[in-house]
Amino acid sequence: MNVAMHVVFIGGGNMADALIGGMLRNGFTPGQLRAIEVDGAARRRLFEKYRIECLAEPRGAIRAGEVVVFAVKPQQMQEAARFSGLKPNANLVVSIAAGITLAALAGWLGGPNLTHTKLVRAMPNTPALIGAGVAGLYALPGVSAAERKQAEAILGAVGATVWIEKEELMDVVTAVSGSGPAYVFWFIEQLAAAGESLGLSREISQKLAIETVLGSAKLAAQSGDAPALLRERVTSKGGTTEAALRTFEEHKLAERFLRAVEAARDRGAELAKG
Repeated sequence: MNVAMHVVFIGGGNMADALIGGMLRNGFTPGQLRAIEVDGAARRRLFEKYRIECLAEPRGAIRAGEVVVFAVKPQQMQEAARFSGLKPNANLVVSIAAGITLAALAGWLGGPNLTHTKLVRAMPNTPALIGAGVAGLYALPGVSAAERKQAEAILGAVGATVWIEKEELMDVVTAVSGSGPAYVFWFIEQLAAAGESLGLSREISQKLAIETVLGSAKLAAQSGDAPALLRERVTSKGGTTEAALRTFEEHKLAERFLRAVEAARDRGAELAKG
């Protein structure tokens, strides 16, 4: 598929940079990828880094059959879509803008009543910047199986992908994996701060916290066992881990965490409504 597939990115920020780099590492050639970016410095950076064609204006530049990836910030999506000049269903369109529904995108593209039906919505996360991301994807029914594979080839170049069958669940994807890295960073921050508060140096405590989270995540990914089972194996009856987990339960930490993720989901839904 990579041989025949050509992709143009509208927007040349960090996520576009990560995707382009990942795709080149996964068998794409510079001739298959292009970027449209209004900022001259960003265009030069992408060209010098990847030697791909970089353009300043989208109108008239997008070719039929080219996969179009909107990699602009959500607040820039309406303007970018309206000035793209895309014709209905001449291209597969992938949006990685958080909180933008496909109905809104179709309207901005000039297609009332979803005349643009070859649309995919994706929610990658920031670990994609180091090739360790995960992205949830949702496609309109008009997207073929082959086109789904094209979307997977793009987002899968920087991590794992999962397909979501209802678009409203993309707000949950955003709350779990889109915002999730911030939760993990917060946990690392708190774990390190706790170690420092109890007597360790800042440097040692931070290293212990980071390596513990990293190793635990790798174990969870590679063992094939459920996280609950892995937790139970670490928790000896009457031991130190049990004492800590009992405190989590007493303070209803799981319930509070659920409330936090619900708040992120609800905010995503609010942003989608404008």
